[in-house]
Amino acid sequence: MRIGYIRTSTGDQSGAGQRDALKAAGCERIFHDKGVSGGAVSKPQLERALKAASEGDALVVTRLDRLARSMKFLIEDVERIGALGIDFVSLHEAIDTTTPGGRLFFHISAAFAEFERDVIRQRTKEGMAAAKKAGRPVGRPPAITDDRWPGIRQMLDSGMTVAAAARTAGVPRQAVYRRLQGDVKKGS
Repeated sequence: MRIGYIRTSTGDQSGAGQRDALKAAGCERIFHDKGVSGGAVSKPQLERALKAASEGDALVVTRLDRLARSMKFLIEDVERIGALGIDFVSLHEAIDTTTPGGRLFFHISAAFAEFERDVIRQRTKEGMAAAKKAGRPVGRPPAITDDRWPGIRQMLDSGMTVAAAARTAGVPRQAVYRRLQGDVKKGS
């Protein structure tokens, strides 16, 4: 039996494309980890998929990065899957560990996938450094802008709780706490 595994990094991703590809590849059962990072230690649906599989079955993913983000964890996961007597198939990379050639190709593909992620990570760091050097803001903009803070601060000073002020202003509580810490550090 072929068992499919889907992982989406954010909760708002449907995984429909992965599901369609897995069904086309003959997967009878499909397990989906929603909102789970590739680097996450806990992947509950992957564990359920492995428990549902029997020796001789195959775990199928659409791409290697759906199973793990780093080569180290990818190799560990595939070795663990193999130790259970379960084969591993990645559709995009055409990897099928039932053959020696498939196992070799798996290791080579995993190395290239990790290299690609490292290059992207390096480019991102370089881009952020260039933006900082040019004086451009880096990262997510603050949830509470300077022009909104006095109104929120007034709510807090009038006795409103942080949760109520945050809800009224439509901002996360953590943003209010961060801004309050910033005021304490500045001595305001």
